[in-house]
Amino acid sequence: MSQRTYHDPLHGGIGMNADDPAERMVIALVDSPAFQRLRRIRQLGPAFLTFHGAESSRFTHSLGVFHLARRAFLQLRGGDPGLEQLQGILYAAALLHDIGHGPLSHTGEEMFGYHHEAWSARVIREHPGIRDPLERFAEGTAESVADLLEHGQTQRPVIKTLVSSQLDCDRLDYLLRDSYSTGTRYGQLDLDRILAGITLAPDGDLAIHPKGLTAVEHYLVVRNLMYRSVYNHRLNVVCNWLLERLVQTARRLGPKQVWADDVMHHWLWTTDEMTLKIFLANDDLRTGYHLQRWQEEGREPLADLCSRFLDRRLLKAIAVEHLSSENQLTALAIANRLSEEIGFDATLCCGLRHQELRGYHPYRGGLRLWDGCDLLALEKASPLVSSLVTPAATAWLIHPGEIHQDLLLAMDREGL
Repeated sequence: MSQRTYHDPLHGGIGMNADDPAERMVIALVDSPAFQRLRRIRQLGPAFLTFHGAESSRFTHSLGVFHLARRAFLQLRGGDPGLEQLQGILYAAALLHDIGHGPLSHTGEEMFGYHHEAWSARVIREHPGIRDPLERFAEGTAESVADLLEHGQTQRPVIKTLVSSQLDCDRLDYLLRDSYSTGTRYGQLDLDRILAGITLAPDGDLAIHPKGLTAVEHYLVVRNLMYRSVYNHRLNVVCNWLLERLVQTARRLGPKQVWADDVMHHWLWTTDEMTLKIFLANDDLRTGYHLQRWQEEGREPLADLCSRFLDRRLLKAIAVEHLSSENQLTALAIANRLSEEIGFDATLCCGLRHQELRGYHPYRGGLRLWDGCDLLALEKASPLVSSLVTPAATAWLIHPGEIHQDLLLAMDREGL
C-alpha cells in the first residue's frame, strides 16, 4: 500500500506516502505494537473526570505532532536544503516522542515514579518493531532519535527545537487537541500563521519572523490559559494526588495483601527489575482493571481510594495560595483533625499541593525574533510575552467533602 491517510478531527487528512523513504519508515513505526499501544493511553490522564470529552489518546496526539513537524520541516527546508539529511530523525522523533508514556500519561509518571523520556529512548533502542524500521531507513537513526528525545542531542539545533522547546510541534498539537477534546475554547491557535512565521536564525536555530509575532504571542497566552483552566484544574490536581496515594497504599500493603498480576507486580514492587516487555504491557486498560479488582476485593483503605476514583467520589480542594506557608500548614492541621474526628485516615484524604506556572521561560530555550537584520529575544520585542515571565503559584488544600463546610468555618474562625 503506497498511500495511507489518517482522518484527524483537527488536521484533516494526515497522508503518508510509502514511496518517500522517511514516510515509509513512519508507516512501519505506526504499525508496530509499541506504537499501537498508545491507543490505550489517554492523552489527558484522569481529566475525563473533569472534562467528559477528554478521551483522546497518545496515539492520536503523536500522529498530529508528526504531521506538524512535517509541515514545519517543509517550510524550513527551503531556507536550508542541508536539513534534508535530518528529515528521518525529525519525523521519527516527532512521532515517537511519547512512546515511553505509561498508564494515564503524565499522571502515571507521578503515580509510579518514572520519566517517560527515558523509557521512550529505551523503547527506541531496544524494541525491534521500533528500532528495525529506523535502522532500515539509515544506520544509526535509532540512536540519534533516542539521544534527541532523552538528552536533547542532535546535529542541528532547529531539529531539537521543533521536537522540544517553547514553540515545538508537541505543544502546538496538544493545545489544539486538548482544547478540542475538553470543549474549552482557550486553545484556539492561528496554526497556519505560526508555521508561516517560523524561520531559521543565522545560528541555524528556529526564529520567528515579525509577521508571525502576533500569532506566537497569542499561542503563549493560549498556553498559559490552558494550564490555568485545564491542566492545573482543581479536580485534576485532586485526581493526581488521589492516584498517588492509591499507589503508595498498594505498595505499603505489599504483594501478600494486594492482588496484582505479574505486570502490575513489577510496576508496584520491583521497578528496578522492569523489563521493556513488562513496561509496555501496562496501559490504561490494565491499570483500570486493577483499580476495579481492588475496589471490589481489596483491603481497606485501598478499596475506598479506588472507589473514590472510579465512582467519582472525589476529594475537595480549597485554594490557599493567598495564605503564608505557616497558615497553610495550620489549615492542613485543621483538615486533619476534622477528618480524624469522623473516622478518616487524614494521611489518605488531606494534603497540600503546590504548583508553579510560568507562561514563558526566557532562559529555557527562549524564542527569538529575526527580521533578516536583527536577532532579538522575544520578551524584549513583546511586552505581552515579557508579562508572562513572572511565575504564578497555586496551592490547594485537599480534604474530604464530608468536612468541607466545617473546614471553611474553622478556617474563618482562625482568621485564615
